[in-house]
Amino acid sequence: MEKHQYVEKIRKFNRYYANVLGKIDQEIYNKPFPLTEARVITEINFSNGCTATEVRENLGIDRGQMSRILQKFEEDKIIVKKQATDDKRQYLLYLTESGREIFNDLVENANREVGKMIQEISNRDLTKLISSMETIESIFIKDCPSQSEVNIRTFQPGDVGFIAHLHGTLYGNTYKFGPVFEYYVMKGLTEFMINVDGGELWIAEVDGKIAGSIAITKANDNVAQLRWFILDENYQGIGIGKNLVETAIDFCKKQGYKHVFLWTVSILETARCLYQKYNFRKTEEKHNYEWTGAKLVEERWDLELTK
Repeated sequence: MEKHQYVEKIRKFNRYYANVLGKIDQEIYNKPFPLTEARVITEINFSNGCTATEVRENLGIDRGQMSRILQKFEEDKIIVKKQATDDKRQYLLYLTESGREIFNDLVENANREVGKMIQEISNRDLTKLISSMETIESIFIKDCPSQSEVNIRTFQPGDVGFIAHLHGTLYGNTYKFGPVFEYYVMKGLTEFMINVDGGELWIAEVDGKIAGSIAITKANDNVAQLRWFILDENYQGIGIGKNLVETAIDFCKKQGYKHVFLWTVSILETARCLYQKYNFRKTEEKHNYEWTGAKLVEERWDLELTK
């Protein structure tokens, strides 16, 4: 079959399936919550404490439309905005009790309507339908790490050098950090390898490929430091960062640490938001002119584990 014939068949299927999806959306997401609004409610429910920017980018919604939806939801007491404690410019979104009831109703309604849609289809055809859907999904997202096998493990020989390399390339390419920063990372990692007492380094793998890392080092018997938290940009947005942070915090609790702190820089907004979600609080700032040749603001964030 010629290439243009494949294109024509795909477009024909798209026209048919667009009508099917339109009918489904019309039956499930009717008034008072059309599809886009229902998706926003769902996103806020599953990303409790997210920002409007995070929701908008995840769903691909226009900035103006997103603003109107959130204003409506706030007026209807579906959501509540809370100012971030460590960044007064940021507001975090939460569903109210009424909002959670609406979300549960949406889920129940969607399940009921989809059940009606497939009730006349035989089990044999349903199996073929689901298999076909999974085939389409797997083909189009075969390069997407969110569908890949993610593994968090402790470090092995060869990992530490790769983590230093990942820091150097990511911060160099994305943030224009210079060689002094890479030296700082390598020096710290080398010292850690000599004495790992009270600490650990974890590697995140996606389909066997290193995607990121996080570590805990011992400051004293009661205090630990979270270090070398990094994630390859190709694997961001699929929950690996949360998994790494939770792994590190759980380790600190099992080791009996009462306090854990970290140092980051103010330009790393995604990481800062993640720290805040796990109740870290910014406690100190200092200026750094070494890593980029321009002023950076380093921030210390602290977490009390005994509270």
